[in-house]
Amino acid sequence: MHSTLPLGRGYTTLEIKVNYLRAVTAASGVLTAVGHVVHAGSRQAVAEARLSDEAGRLCATASTTCLLFDLPEARAAAPAA
Repeated sequence: MHSTLPLGRGYTTLEIKVNYLRAVTAASGVLTAVGHVVHAGSRQAVAEARLSDEAGRLCATASTTCLLFDLPEARAAAPAA
């Protein structure tokens, strides 16, 4: 979700859930994580992800709900007087 936000918008996690389905070891090979935004409103967003091993077996799933907000204006760093 982070990469979909415009400049000046931030977020924090309201909820996160992870399901571990299979142990990940060196024998799992290359892992692939795929995530997508399920919903992106003006105040909240929901995202989901799946983690698979090299054989295509599902190892974990996750979902999150985030609060979206405008970031305060960046202040120019000024040396202390």
